[in-house]
Amino acid sequence: MALYEYVTQDQLAGFDKYKYSAVDSNPLSIYVMHPFWNFVVKFLPTWLAPNLITFTGFMFLVLNFLMLAFYDFDFTASAAGHEHVPSWVWVAAGIFNFLAYTLDGVDGKQARRTNSSTPLGELFDHGLDSWACIFFVATVYSIFGRGESGVGVATLYYILWVVLFSFILSHWEKYNTGILFLPWGYDISQVTISLVYLVTAVVGVETWYQPILFHFLYRDLFTFMIIACSFTVTLPMSLYNVLKAYRGNTLKHSSLYEAFLPFLSPVLLFVLSTIWVVYSPSNIIELQPRIFYLMVGTAFANVTCKLIVCQMSNTRCQALSWLLLPMLVVVLVAVTGVAGNETLLLYLWTAAVILAHIHYGVSVVQQLSSHFNIFAFSLKPNSD
Repeated sequence: MALYEYVTQDQLAGFDKYKYSAVDSNPLSIYVMHPFWNFVVKFLPTWLAPNLITFTGFMFLVLNFLMLAFYDFDFTASAAGHEHVPSWVWVAAGIFNFLAYTLDGVDGKQARRTNSSTPLGELFDHGLDSWACIFFVATVYSIFGRGESGVGVATLYYILWVVLFSFILSHWEKYNTGILFLPWGYDISQVTISLVYLVTAVVGVETWYQPILFHFLYRDLFTFMIIACSFTVTLPMSLYNVLKAYRGNTLKHSSLYEAFLPFLSPVLLFVLSTIWVVYSPSNIIELQPRIFYLMVGTAFANVTCKLIVCQMSNTRCQALSWLLLPMLVVVLVAVTGVAGNETLLLYLWTAAVILAHIHYGVSVVQQLSSHFNIFAFSLKPNSD
């Protein structure tokens, strides 16, 4: 029995009719990674549930985040004059990141191999992917940090939002077209960052202090690649695919208003969190950047998961996420100075957001497991 029934009866009926449809045109994925994943999946036991593979991969990213939080909580370890992160941590981060990427690639293949593909598996996979964004970005940030040759914490906050919106674009496309267009940037970034972690372990973070050309630093390349990829590839292609469906009368929703409705909650979340960043009395983003990023990334994942549920069940997206209402109160309390201790307020709100998101995720998994009469983490038949 689910803790709470977040998925409506109409959505459950939609899940019954769901058929997976995706397009992957990335040469790296098609010619390198898929053959590699096909090779790896053969070594997995047939009793191993695909969702367990998905969850294990996600936990490798969480482990990376926790490791770097221990050695570089405030993102200063890579700056000159500070005690740097030990080399073995970067080796572990590179291995764990690639393992997470590999497991994310083989979970679907294991599902088809064991004839256990279900809508729950796809929802679980993409739901964890939405939360993984923050763990991935925060861990990568420790390579450069916030020192003189690094990236400012406020700048990284906006870069994080570029990554988050790039992620949601794919699911917004599917919400409108019925087809998931897998972004090219994902595979390239995962392989590249895994290698960068390993290179950092060998050459040290001091290497990234040096300019590539004239005064153009590696941190500038890092920032440029993320923003350029999002605004010159991901965003234009997403808009093109949705407008193409609109002009061809194959758009799944009745108007452009309905088509763009999924952006309302993410945009409001961005506005609220940015107001907190800009008007914080204690400059909270400078004091507690890691926790602030975690709060934003988790709240975003919660909003995105609800879009994915609507997208997969072919139902109308909620205009507003309920999580935004208490967040509005929290932000007002913070920026008006009513809260005597803004850091404590942030910690309490972050804990509340994480618990709310876990409650939502567990409830949805339990509800769909019961609906499809399956176990989430086992291939044994459910006799109930």
